[in-house]
Amino acid sequence: MSVSVDRVLSREEIDNVFKKPRETAAADDPAKRAQVYDFRRPDRIAKDQLRAIHLLHENFARALASSLSAYLRACVAVNLVSVEQLPFLEFTRRLPSPTCMISLGMQPFDGNAVLEMNPALVFPILEMLLGGSGKRPTTIHRQITEIEQSIMEGLLRILLHDLRTAWQAVSTIDFAIDNFETAPQLLQILAPNEALVAIVMEVRIGDTAGMMNIGIPSIILKMLRQKFDQQWSVRKTHATEEESARVLRLIRPAIMNLDARLTGPKLGVEALLDLKEGDILAFDYPVDRPLDITVNGKIKYSGEVVSTGRKRGFYIQQLVPDDTLKVAAGTT
Repeated sequence: MSVSVDRVLSREEIDNVFKKPRETAAADDPAKRAQVYDFRRPDRIAKDQLRAIHLLHENFARALASSLSAYLRACVAVNLVSVEQLPFLEFTRRLPSPTCMISLGMQPFDGNAVLEMNPALVFPILEMLLGGSGKRPTTIHRQITEIEQSIMEGLLRILLHDLRTAWQAVSTIDFAIDNFETAPQLLQILAPNEALVAIVMEVRIGDTAGMMNIGIPSIILKMLRQKFDQQWSVRKTHATEEESARVLRLIRPAIMNLDARLTGPKLGVEALLDLKEGDILAFDYPVDRPLDITVNGKIKYSGEVVSTGRKRGFYIQQLVPDDTLKVAAGTT
């Protein structure tokens, strides 16, 4: 026996039948899982490579501070402010105008980097190179002249030498001056949306401070990714004989403070203020106990004070091991 059901589905029931498959398909749609990507800010450099670039330019900043101090005969401090990647257009918009911009060749790579020095830094340096003090506040807002560019070439040679040396840890890059510009908008070494890595540094000469910016195309740094990985994955187990000799040669002229003293008990300020004439201080130090001699505040030897003609000397009886100092420090 068959039963026939004459029933017509309503519009709402028909919609409910097709609603569930549509919801399931929408949940599996890859477009729902996609992440937003801004092509105006391409992320070309990995974070670990950025950290390596940061470390590399910290070394460059220390070397540059030493070189400029000797060249300018003044106290120079160079601090690395930031390392970030951004489009070339945004990089140029952050720079003052007019300013001192240098396009740098990067042989053997096909591309250019950019070096920018703010007027607040350039004009005090020019004044110092011409015999001035460079301490006057800088209020000059004009383009750098060709004569001033020629005067700056000596300083730029030193800067680029230290930059090449810092980069030798990763790759041999011959940074060289291509041309000068004064307006950031006129320097077209990259497309506006092409990414670069901006290295921002503060250069302080006495009381005068100014900013220096270095921009390196991200595409070149991406090509060097493997060399960055190789350099920072290698760990030196011990120094070579040549490195040890170089370090010893550098520290030979160093001056160290030697001090031999009685290290007796400590006295509080309150007890010191209560002292009066006739009081006796007990140092609790045996006469036959060797004295300690400190090197820059650290105990290194023990011995006794002797006479060498008209002067006093110190006769070293033994070396105080570091382990002995650690045990003594732990028991006090």
